Amino acid sequence: MSELAPQELRVLVAVAEAGGFSAAAHRLGITQSAVSHSVRGSEAKVGAVLFDRGRAGASPTPAGERAVALGRRILRLYEVLGAEARAAGRAAAGPGVAEGVLRIAAFRSAALHLLPPALERLAARHPGIRPEVRVVRELGPGTAGEVAAGRADLAIATLSGPVPGPPSGPPDGLPDGLLSGELTREAYSLVHPAGHPDPKALPLLDWDENCGFYTRDWWRAQDWIPRATVKAEDDAMVLTMVGRGLGMAILPELSLREATDAVEIAGLGPEGPVRRVGYVTTPELASTVAVRALIRELRAERG
Repeated sequence: MSELAPQELRVLVAVAEAGGFSAAAHRLGITQSAVSHSVRGSEAKVGAVLFDRGRAGASPTPAGERAVALGRRILRLYEVLGAEARAAGRAAAGPGVAEGVLRIAAFRSAALHLLPPALERLAARHPGIRPEVRVVRELGPGTAGEVAAGRADLAIATLSGPVPGPPSGPPDGLPDGLLSGELTREAYSLVHPAGHPDPKALPLLDWDENCGFYTRDWWRAQDWIPRATVKAEDDAMVLTMVGRGLGMAILPELSLREATDAVEIAGLGPEGPVRRVGYVTTPELASTVAVRALIRELRAERG
């Protein structure tokens, strides 16, 4: 099998993101026939159909999804090559200083509470790094999926596996080929309206993004927890609704950093659920100066 050239990878990514050959051609500044020719050549090289063609445009096949994800990751390495080489050159005379864009994906409460102090220290030590932070919901592929797809260099993600005990399935529940490391563990707590005489009698509030693989088995064993009657958009909305007296909720520590005097927080004991939060990156980017520097600052925040 022949190797795909960088321009061929750019075409594959453009077609996937634009949703068609014509839109990809416009984005790349080339003709539609050039895009079609490039895609056919790439398919011949890899020996698989990469896009389903139709009147509505083009969508990646499963083989195409994988090719596009790897293509993004390969193109990203081309982008960081120069910055890494310059940092290595400067390191010969002293500590390496990173530069360039650093793409970060994080779920809402992590972006709000874990990232800012780490980014503040990162900026002081590496003023040439330009963080680009995207808040991604932890549904489906979640933040780790952004790394797997080549859209982020590092993600702050929820890691699977009960605490204590070994994880089930792939390590940390990640897509194959990614690396992770634990940053913190958050205990869940019961949160209810302040001063309520019987909070366990209140309806349960929940949100779709809640980390069910940590909590659901525990919840099922608690006969006092009713089925959720209200599901909100995110944890901040749940907390606001609890403060309004609309129900109780079970939330992790990061979410509760925004709690006001309108709510009270009660621990769930040593057997209560715990959420593992960590970083996720690729083996290729894990060794880059910028990613290593951010991981170091995130670990320092854990303290």
